[in-house]
Amino acid sequence: MALWVEDFASVLHFYEDILGLKLISHHGDVPQLKVGDGLLVLVKGKLPPAIDAFPEDFPLIAFDVNNLDKIVEILTAEHVDIENGIEERRDSRWIKLRDPAGNLIEIVEIK
Repeated sequence: MALWVEDFASVLHFYEDILGLKLISHHGDVPQLKVGDGLLVLVKGKLPPAIDAFPEDFPLIAFDVNNLDKIVEILTAEHVDIENGIEERRDSRWIKLRDPAGNLIEIVEIK
């Protein structure tokens, strides 16, 4: 998966230091972070907004975690704005937030 970013330093701080992802390589201007069995690649640029998207607030990527409450605690301590607080359905709980580049992401705990 890939996300468009303009400021690598702030985005890398967010994904490495706050969310705990590991930077595995930084080939030129293309940082790669380990996510489960895959990679999150950061690409220089700005993603244009989707046209006629439904739903409008659908995240670009989602991360599965075992303890959503702990992640919320970490994000709150780092003053990261969580949109709409914790949302919940019978089988899952999740939060939506924006990374420093403005990408909407979701962090979800499957029950």
